[in-house]
Amino acid sequence: MVELQGIKTDIPLFSKRIEEMNINEEEEMKEKLIQLVEKDYLRTDIPHFKAGDTIGVYYKVKEGNKERVQLFEGVVIRVNGGGIAKTFTVRKVSSGIGVERIIPINSPMIDRIEVLKVGRVRRSKLYYLRGLSAKKARIKEIIK
Repeated sequence: MVELQGIKTDIPLFSKRIEEMNINEEEEMKEKLIQLVEKDYLRTDIPHFKAGDTIGVYYKVKEGNKERVQLFEGVVIRVNGGGIAKTFTVRKVSSGIGVERIIPINSPMIDRIEVLKVGRVRRSKLYYLRGLSAKKARIKEIIK
């Protein structure tokens, strides 16, 4: 058990000198150190969602010296990455024009996220929705 900055871990951080390590061991050690640092910055208040779900993202907008919360509601068309770099793309149609936002999931500008509908899709990336119009772009909902 190793203690680093008050965090106890069973990672053998410095059991070998870097010169003695092979490439895989060195990469594994770097990855574990990055995960250890990232752990403090990951948000835990975000609900689980996937592509096809309809969500409402409440994000903070700064206008001049005022800050307010704005809702962006739409369908998740992709979830990308992992860890602190995880992002998701939300698509909505506003006044007949498709609008997409790529949002980092760990952004401090996100106030909260609500899952409004759970969709049933068979793809992880729903790029085909971009070419469909109103009724054809509908996603079947899972009713619980």
